[in-house]
Amino acid sequence: MGAMTDAPRDRRALVLFSGGQDSSVCLAWALSHYDHVETVGFDYGQRHAVEMQARQVVRQAMATQVPAWAARLGEDHLIDLTGFGAIAETAMTADRAFEVTEKGLPSTFVPGRNLVFLTYGAAVADRRGIRDLVGGMCETDFSGYPDCRRDTIEIGRAHV
Repeated sequence: MGAMTDAPRDRRALVLFSGGQDSSVCLAWALSHYDHVETVGFDYGQRHAVEMQARQVVRQAMATQVPAWAARLGEDHLIDLTGFGAIAETAMTADRAFEVTEKGLPSTFVPGRNLVFLTYGAAVADRRGIRDLVGGMCETDFSGYPDCRRDTIEIGRAHV
């Protein structure tokens, strides 16, 4: 998980990449700071699958628009987590209304989703010999999701 600081150009990174705005910015940042960048996406049965459909389009557009990035853009990995999404039974993965729950959280909250993404991402990165994970979780734009808080990400960072 890279902070938005300059990283040495001789390193490799794995971007947790949904194809949406936040992760696309993370991919562009990683491509401008690392020599080799791979991506990993997670299919957890999300209803709003347009981002998943956009993943390859965004990757290709970045490589085409910035030729220097094409040589840095490595393999894309897709992890099937539909079983995890089925357990969550939220408005993100099931036909439920978007509302605030009795816990005070949006019904779109998938418990532990970012921690699962970090864990699986770390496993892929380890297998690929990559030390740095880059993710677009943002505490200031987290819609009340507890696993977007900096404290949660830092705990995950320390243990993966």
